Amino acid sequence: MAFLTIFSAPKPFTDVHIATIQRNAIKSWALLPEIRVILLGDEPGVEKEARELDVIHLPGVKCSEGGTPLISSMFQLARANSDSNLLCIINTDILLMPDFVAAAEQVQRQKEKFVMLSQRWDMDLRQPIEFTVGWEDHLRSAVHGQGQLHRPAGSDFFLFPRTCYTEVPDFAIGRAGWDNWMIYQARKSGFPAIDATHDAMIVHQNHDYSHLPGGQPHYHHPETDENIRLAGGRPMTRFTLLDADKRLVDGHLLPQKLDRARLWRRIEAWPLLALGSSRLSNALWRLRKLFK
Repeated sequence: MAFLTIFSAPKPFTDVHIATIQRNAIKSWALLPEIRVILLGDEPGVEKEARELDVIHLPGVKCSEGGTPLISSMFQLARANSDSNLLCIINTDILLMPDFVAAAEQVQRQKEKFVMLSQRWDMDLRQPIEFTVGWEDHLRSAVHGQGQLHRPAGSDFFLFPRTCYTEVPDFAIGRAGWDNWMIYQARKSGFPAIDATHDAMIVHQNHDYSHLPGGQPHYHHPETDENIRLAGGRPMTRFTLLDADKRLVDGHLLPQKLDRARLWRRIEAWPLLALGSSRLSNALWRLRKLFK
């Protein structure tokens, strides 16, 4: 039995740069210890790449009317084709290293239910990575020299026990809103959202949005509007890493630090989480905007 199953729905492998960064990412996952990797969907090149990278390919994921894979179907297929206790949905532009598995092991020892996430490091990578001995050290050095830590928004992976997120709306992958709902749902359900930025370096390979209509970011896509509707509205989709209530530091779970931004988010989110009042949460959000 694999310790962890990582699953994702890759973009088509038709664009040279997208194909390169996706191969880099998937290979980095496949090299992790005690890991099963599942690639979902019928996009061009996915089956071929899964075969060449020696990972599992599952076709037949349900899609939106626009042909975008649905998160609900992805979760169902991953559960049905894995016996791992831990599952992780991830974007196919994200590089992982062994510290990711170590962080997951530490969290699992301390919590029965949780969701683990972290800030990513953004970096330009246009060439295939040579996964030779010491590649992780070379990557870390390059990231510290050239990379930039992304602001605490736009989560690129969610790692959780299979007993969590058993019911998920029909969100479209690759559009805004669903990742915010994942954090909101954890907080609302009473299990911690754990920020593992300190213990696990997550590397995002920069790319453009040429794979989307008009080359525009997904924030302006109609399927983002539908994701927000399915999430329950704007207050639910304002949840970001600022709303993580725990952090992993050297293997220990600690309360999240309350800086100014996080304190404001605690105030804004409290009516929603404690009282179910999106109206009051919205009012507090607008009030903060006035004092910015």
